[in-house]
Amino acid sequence: MSAKVLDGKALAARSEEELRARVAKIKEQSGATPILATILVGNDPASATYVRMKGNACHRVGMDSLKVELPEETTTEELLAKIQELNANPNVHGILLQHPVPSQINERACFDAIDLEKDVDGVTCLGFGRMSMGEEAYGSATPAGIMRLLEAYDIELAGKHAVVVGRSPILGKPMALMLLNANATVTICHSRTKNLAEIVRQADIVVGAVGKPELIKGEWIKEGAVVVDAGYHPPGVGDIELSAVIGKASAYTPVPGGVGPMTINTLIFQSVAAAEKKLAGR
Repeated sequence: MSAKVLDGKALAARSEEELRARVAKIKEQSGATPILATILVGNDPASATYVRMKGNACHRVGMDSLKVELPEETTTEELLAKIQELNANPNVHGILLQHPVPSQINERACFDAIDLEKDVDGVTCLGFGRMSMGEEAYGSATPAGIMRLLEAYDIELAGKHAVVVGRSPILGKPMALMLLNANATVTICHSRTKNLAEIVRQADIVVGAVGKPELIKGEWIKEGAVVVDAGYHPPGVGDIELSAVIGKASAYTPVPGGVGPMTINTLIFQSVAAAEKKLAGR
């Protein structure tokens, strides 16, 4: 079987062309430039790299990026004050708090302090609840990016059995609900699930979102399944043993170049949408 490659890198590049045109229209009609504020607390090298990549993506489409860098010893109260400052800034259209924050900070309280209208990374409880109910909200960037990728490649979801391996609040849980809202039948598993292999073997669609290198073995994947790997672990493997999947899956996301580019692109996509709504007075 020749598997279809769900190329997130190529889709993100096409999306950026469309976003550049939308940003140019915003500037022409309002004189304003969409701005994404990024908050980085501490000096974690990986987090700094991710924030830089997101800033670069903003600039590629003509947006501005407001970089907020806070020291490692920042308190919850100090971070909340900065978030409220950005909430009140009419020139900021989206807010990203880079995860993880230092251990002394109440990360959930800080995520939930972000205004719903500026929650372009889909991290608030309110946004999650509205998304799960089918109401308007920005979805968590990675699962929302996966949904855009599946749609772009005409992957049928309605009536299919999707197995999501992982239950994090910004990936596994929202992924399951987005698939459910798209009329898939969804099973949520995790690293402690008993008989995991047997459950995965039943799946028409498998989403690896558990954060453990190649936990999901290729022999578990049934013939013709769609395989989405949301993991990334140096030196370039995901949560699924993709090398053993390519010959029997009907479609799969490569690692790297599949889900990762769509995560950043979806953050920018949702930031542009937030700017359009704000400047249209909605």
